[in-house]
Amino acid sequence: MLQVGPSLPRSPGGAAAAFPMAEPAAGEDSGTGQEVLGSSPVTIVVTSEADTWDIDTSSCLGCGQFVDWDKMPEPQQPAQIPRDVLDRPPKELKRLAREGCWGWSHAGRARLYPRLIQRVSCRLVTPDALVYRDVAARLFGKPSVSSHPLPEFLEGCPMPTYCLNPHGVTALKKILICVGALFPDITHSPLLPALAALLLHYSEDEAQCFESVSRLIASNAPHAAYIDQSFLAHQASCMTFGDLANKHCPAAHKLIASAAENVLEVYSEWLSWLFPGLPFGYAVRVLDVFLLEGQKVLYRIALALLKQFRLSVAPAGLQGSDIKAELQAFVRNIAQHVTVDKLLERAFGIRLFSRKEIWLLQMANRKALMERGITVVQRRPPFHLAVDMQNFSSSIVTAQEMRLVWSWIPERFSLFPPLLLFSTSEDGCSLQRFYTCCEGYEPTVLLIKTTEGEVCGAFLSSDWSERKKNGATSGFFGTGECFVFTVRPEAERYEWVFIKKPELAKAVPRSPSPAPEPRLGPSRDSRSPSPNHLAVPSPQRRGRLSPFLAIRHFLLPSKTSSMFMAGSRDGIVIGKGG
Repeated sequence: MLQVGPSLPRSPGGAAAAFPMAEPAAGEDSGTGQEVLGSSPVTIVVTSEADTWDIDTSSCLGCGQFVDWDKMPEPQQPAQIPRDVLDRPPKELKRLAREGCWGWSHAGRARLYPRLIQRVSCRLVTPDALVYRDVAARLFGKPSVSSHPLPEFLEGCPMPTYCLNPHGVTALKKILICVGALFPDITHSPLLPALAALLLHYSEDEAQCFESVSRLIASNAPHAAYIDQSFLAHQASCMTFGDLANKHCPAAHKLIASAAENVLEVYSEWLSWLFPGLPFGYAVRVLDVFLLEGQKVLYRIALALLKQFRLSVAPAGLQGSDIKAELQAFVRNIAQHVTVDKLLERAFGIRLFSRKEIWLLQMANRKALMERGITVVQRRPPFHLAVDMQNFSSSIVTAQEMRLVWSWIPERFSLFPPLLLFSTSEDGCSLQRFYTCCEGYEPTVLLIKTTEGEVCGAFLSSDWSERKKNGATSGFFGTGECFVFTVRPEAERYEWVFIKKPELAKAVPRSPSPAPEPRLGPSRDSRSPSPNHLAVPSPQRRGRLSPFLAIRHFLLPSKTSSMFMAGSRDGIVIGKGG
């Protein structure tokens, strides 16, 4: 038995700090590819700009002075944007964005983006276009100052330039410098450069783009963040994506766990699959929906990419290859595998947790990171977050098998190394001894090896001492995060049926009939279309729930329906058989 470890308003005096800035050196092609931002100062030439939008009508109506038209993708079909599109109900507006209503209209985006962003609820004191012009004049208006280092929070972050011309690249860096000056609390934000670059394509001037970025940074909509602004928040998002990939992409997750020594390290790059990984035509379609629905959209797209990646992998798998490089190459060439319309269709076909549940999961992951010493102001971790299984030894499973098991458990727990609590070779086969050794710890992993050499086990979300709350009766406890698994002869995980099929909850009778005697093993319940799920027991007991698999989000007969653990003097039960 193993334990799984536990805005700033303008100053009336007009003072402004000096912040970094950069421009490409002579001879560099600044309109393509991407740059990695560092803290070293680079010379920038600041040019004067007109307040009017110089539209190149010969190329694409609605795009501005910052775009290299030779690089902009040509519309493949005429856009049909309803005149009253902004008056449509939010649900219909989301549908239109998902279907690409303005997907081929650069002019449509230029008109819609600022108006959509103005609808974002944000903090009362949020820097706007006037503030940008004031700060930019102070920072870049002095001929004696020709060099400005970039903000430290961008160090090591990619800065895609997409279809910006050299003038647009300069404007992008000026905007990022002013963001650093006016939002000093930002310590790490990989998404920010790509988001600013994309918005600049459709902005009238630098000030409008800055105001749009500021509103997304200062968003205070409940459970709907747009931009992570610290390493702690970013890493919690990476762990949350790992949890979602574990649930919704089991085949791809298993493939990655078998090919990579550090699964969390692979998932830590999930955001770069989208920005700057996706081609411009795909990235702006994602942005269309992102501005309406927030970060949850990014999870959906990344999960759809992961599913598609698994389909593209040869039957031989990825043994010996660099899984991170393979994923990045796949995303860059995504047009060879799936159209943007089909990618979005598949992304929104995934039944994700609710926005609130995802937010609660992020908070749980954030708390686990803080227990590992990660702070809000920290820019980079001083150590590897994932657990090294190379030194793991067991008579039941190998280090490689344990790495796979560890990849199945929730990310916030997999940060901690396993601690041996009980072993029959050392502690004997007494059930009471098992309880004594394991009580006081949660969650735990149970590993069992049969006399035939087969290996199975379970992830147990609650403390075994919970069984005592029912007195002499063997009541169920635990949460919907519990699952059972096999390692040999085949590695497979069997989880709660409603995690994958929440619509099945509607078919559960509101007055549950007495359940047959539960046992360890996969469900054969008639409500489950697949054997790879745990069925729902129905003991009459209340208990604690997972912070994000809350029972109130499913139409279940009682709060006991997500409990899968039971223990008595006669034996232990995990799951329920039919």
